[in-house]
Amino acid sequence: MDLEARTEVVTLEKRVREAGLRPTRQRVALAQLLFARGDRHLSAEELHEEALTAGVRVSLATVYNSLHQFTEAGLLRILAVEGTRTYFDTNTSDHHHFYVEGDNRIFDIPHVPVTVVNLPEPPDGMEIANVDVVVRLRRKRTV
Repeated sequence: MDLEARTEVVTLEKRVREAGLRPTRQRVALAQLLFARGDRHLSAEELHEEALTAGVRVSLATVYNSLHQFTEAGLLRILAVEGTRTYFDTNTSDHHHFYVEGDNRIFDIPHVPVTVVNLPEPPDGMEIANVDVVVRLRRKRTV
């Protein structure tokens, strides 16, 4: 492993540890796949396929567990856009998304103000933590 790759691994190990997780070989390998290419949206199945292609021996169950642990630790944001499909976003800042139906593709809405009006009052003792807007897109139908 060259110096640059080793430095990246050490940085990821530190990031995982600082999030309160033990930096196991599999967690660090998955973190490398998740965070090495900037902000992205992945399903567990997509990450599992990437891991296998990269030679990382990991079960789909371990991928799911790791993604949920990363989410609980604040490293990822979970996006439920389909009843059976969940995406994980490496960008944990407050932002909104487009979802392309049929393509199962999700991407960030550019940084433009999105206004949500008439939000209900939260129950006593509760506060609104975040509002996620997912705008569903589909190809225009030709007549």
